[in-house]
Amino acid sequence: MKRRIAIDQIEAGMYLVGFEGFWLLHPFWRTKFVLTQADISEIRASGVKAVFIDDEKGAAPICVTAPTPPAPLTPPPAPAKRMEAARHWRSFPAPSPSPRRLIVDVDEVQRATEAIQRSKRVIMRMFGEARMGKAVALRDVEPIVDEIAESVIRDAAAMIKVTRLKRKNEYTYLHSVAVCALMINLGRQLGLAESLTRDLGIAGLMHDIGKMSVPGTVLDKPGSLNSDEFEIIRAHPQKGHELLLMTEGISPIALDVCLHHHERVDGTGYPFGLTAEQLSLHARMGAVCDVYDAVTSRRPYKDPWTPSDALAKMLEWEGHFDPDVLDAFISSIGIYPVGTLVRLRTNRLGIVVAGNAREPTMPAVRAFFSTMEREFLPPETFICSATLKGDAAIGIETGEAWFGPRWPVIQAFVLDNRMPTADLIGSGQANIASPALDQPRVAAGN
Repeated sequence: MKRRIAIDQIEAGMYLVGFEGFWLLHPFWRTKFVLTQADISEIRASGVKAVFIDDEKGAAPICVTAPTPPAPLTPPPAPAKRMEAARHWRSFPAPSPSPRRLIVDVDEVQRATEAIQRSKRVIMRMFGEARMGKAVALRDVEPIVDEIAESVIRDAAAMIKVTRLKRKNEYTYLHSVAVCALMINLGRQLGLAESLTRDLGIAGLMHDIGKMSVPGTVLDKPGSLNSDEFEIIRAHPQKGHELLLMTEGISPIALDVCLHHHERVDGTGYPFGLTAEQLSLHARMGAVCDVYDAVTSRRPYKDPWTPSDALAKMLEWEGHFDPDVLDAFISSIGIYPVGTLVRLRTNRLGIVVAGNAREPTMPAVRAFFSTMEREFLPPETFICSATLKGDAAIGIETGEAWFGPRWPVIQAFVLDNRMPTADLIGSGQANIASPALDQPRVAAGN
């Protein structure tokens, strides 16, 4: 049974399933695990007031008291999890160390473009040498990663936007630069150490070096691959791993990501069919970043997907990605698929109802609930804005944590542009249990 308990009740051996309060407060990138004494010390030091546990998967409180509803504060009553109409969302990871910009800076776009062009020249030379079986010199790689990291720190949106502008004949090289930038950005989102984030950037830059062993006729084939060609492609992680083993000083993370970025958490990936428990965080990050850039890029055999469509499809691929890492990735790039429940800058909750091809980080959102007043509002649909005069999404939330089992009904009314009211929610819904958390009010007069 899932229950809310105060911080002074938590004990080692309990199975944690969530934190009460804004997700910026807690120190963990994951929220489902068995607590140790060290974890408890970190939680108590973080300022979190209460947590949610599942006593069917771990220890229960010695003295169980009636659940206490959380105070009506601005922070949400549980950590963010992915919300989707078809299924529950998983736990939301730790925050980015610094706030991301909502729109890109024109000057930074130019600087990012120049950095990418310099990187491309080095990558083309380096991959050409790898095609001839020569080892990669780490001294050539590190300056590229440092420059990309500096650009991501200044304005991640600019760097990520520029890396999507690839020509067909540039894909192999700029895909590596793009995955490098995405890995660095995701590492920062997860709050990883700077040195580790740098290693992740190197891993992203080198993850596809094994494709230099694949004939160009296969790599750039515009049609479907036959079985023999597909087997050649499937061998590139191992070929790349062999090449990187010759690189003096290469980090274990780069070797890991190179070898395992095509594995899937359900064991259906390649080359070894590893499952989630056998895959490192770094490999799971590489899988998400690699696929996102691949499907949003123009390829010889397909047109690119829009960022919003790409993320929506990636969310549908059960068993492909680590859901926690995918949630963090979505937050790191600030592009929310249609159907996402988001927290708005004005302390409201809203549902993304449409994408925005011109500015993917500024979707159309329908706001319907005040997190400060804890009451439903008349639905308001608007395009997100980067200026303080408007409103914008700042993070992902989960409907089930806010509204309990009533969430599907509430969601349906909002998507139909109707304001949820007590009588509408209760009509024909007698089988719906009381919400897991305190019940939000319906605005007076409605």
